[in-house]
Amino acid sequence: MSASNTAGTAILGAGLFAKEAHLPALQTLGPLAPKLKAVYSRSEKSARQLAAQATTLLNTTPDVYFDGNPSLNLDALLARSDISSVIIILPITQQPSIVLKALAAGKHVLSEKPVAPDVASGAKSIAQYEAHYKPKGLVWRIAENFEAEPGFIAAGRAIAAGKIGKLTFFSSRTVNFIGKDSKWYKTPWRTVPDYQGGFLLDGGVHSAAALRVILPSAMTHLSGFASLNKEWLAPHDTINTIIKNADGSHGIYELSFAAPSPSRSDAGRGIVITGTDGWLQVQQTLTRDLIHNVEKPVFRVTIMSATRDANGVLGPEVEEVIDEPVRGVELEQASFFAALDGKDDGLGSPLGALKDVAIIEAALTSGGELIDLEKLISQS
Repeated sequence: MSASNTAGTAILGAGLFAKEAHLPALQTLGPLAPKLKAVYSRSEKSARQLAAQATTLLNTTPDVYFDGNPSLNLDALLARSDISSVIIILPITQQPSIVLKALAAGKHVLSEKPVAPDVASGAKSIAQYEAHYKPKGLVWRIAENFEAEPGFIAAGRAIAAGKIGKLTFFSSRTVNFIGKDSKWYKTPWRTVPDYQGGFLLDGGVHSAAALRVILPSAMTHLSGFASLNKEWLAPHDTINTIIKNADGSHGIYELSFAAPSPSRSDAGRGIVITGTDGWLQVQQTLTRDLIHNVEKPVFRVTIMSATRDANGVLGPEVEEVIDEPVRGVELEQASFFAALDGKDDGLGSPLGALKDVAIIEAALTSGGELIDLEKLISQS
């Protein structure tokens, strides 16, 4: 953020991810982020809790806004001329209208994934942004931290550099255990979701975004099945699909939040990309920080590659391991704030995030039929 830009930012939403991810990311960015000048939540209590944490982490005390007081509600916050951007971290079905409300108030917006509850409403929001707000110079980006994760970006670059040859097939498998005592399940709007897929939409767009970053060509067609295996995770908790890409390659995309126990989560988890001359794998794991003597999460990219001789015969495999710290939220924020200064790196495109929603929506509705992903978006 340029030193001359004194306009601040605000956080709209005071839930778990605001407290556990976005505030710490602002702390890490330090002077690269604008000053947090305000926080908003529907309830005064949660807004004040977030403000108190901000005071501790950021050494600044943001003003508190909440519903029920006309002088301290969301409209009052958005009317402030000293706040140029907002980070929106609200329930999935509430977020699109607040995004447009903030844009209409002249604010730049970074909104949490997914871009919308479904493809149709997401396409409508993007059309309104493109027609009315982008021409005014306003920036809207989606906070999809997997898109910004250096580990996935490194995997995509390795494939683009030809390290595993031409892509032939892939697999993405994510299995999670969600119990009724999970802090994520206890969030009221997740307990009784009013949007398609439940956790599959909320969490599934992450793995869809990871594939979007890694694969060298767009995912174009999908066929699969969805099911519900734990009644408290309604409407669905598991999808199993096959996907075809524009370059003719294809693969398996599996996602479930219905593991019978936490131990199942680690079995076969991760992304594996296979090419003509090798393969690579991306998995999240822990490594020890020897300086601070603590374990920290990383995305580990393991590349197994071989080169061909003059006769086209593959030589011995060579292993390369890349460990990238998990820091997607920090980097998505940094990218957004840089875009406000005219340095747009392309991360967080609403259309890219819409493609992630299309993957989940197609998986939920396919019923074994082939879904054209590009048509799903273009006809919405």
